[in-house]
Amino acid sequence: MASTSSAAYGIYSQDVAIIDIVNSLNQAGFGNEDICMMLSPDHPIASMVREASLFSGERETSAVSTELIGWLSEFGAVLIPTVGFFIRSQAFFHALMTAREAPALCGNARTLVGLGFSRQDAERFERQLHRLGILVYVACAEKAKTHWAREVLRHTGAQEAALLGESLEEAKLAATAGNRQKRDGNSSSRSLRIL
Repeated sequence: MASTSSAAYGIYSQDVAIIDIVNSLNQAGFGNEDICMMLSPDHPIASMVREASLFSGERETSAVSTELIGWLSEFGAVLIPTVGFFIRSQAFFHALMTAREAPALCGNARTLVGLGFSRQDAERFERQLHRLGILVYVACAEKAKTHWAREVLRHTGAQEAALLGESLEEAKLAATAGNRQKRDGNSSSRSLRIL
């Protein structure tokens, strides 16, 4: 169930395969309904959604479009500024209804504030989204799971991965500590192999 108080997020470049991120999150125990994505209007998926036509004369193109839209509809929410949005989760729907006008749902800073980001972070992400490509937000019912979600996002190549409400400095410290633990764990396992 989506919640704006306990969540982790990751920001990715456009060349990262979204399906790999989603598969990793699913394998880690996070359901599609707990995942909200915001894609750049320049992302290849945005182009496919923009050009989708259920009444297209080309059956193959129409089938691919239908399959893509079906897949996007499985998530808690998918927002593509200036293109459109898919919202499956009632909790995400209520969180994203921060403004009375529909354009707010198409991925601007108000949308991100509705998810629980500070105004400053929301404006920063709005600017970054056009450059980077993908923001993945994972709502967690339990606060403890947010740390696990952050690690999964980091492991899947997020350029920035943090917990909702965590400062950039805190996120960097957590990443450094995680890398140190990984490195120390690897040296311990090498020592065990030598024995």
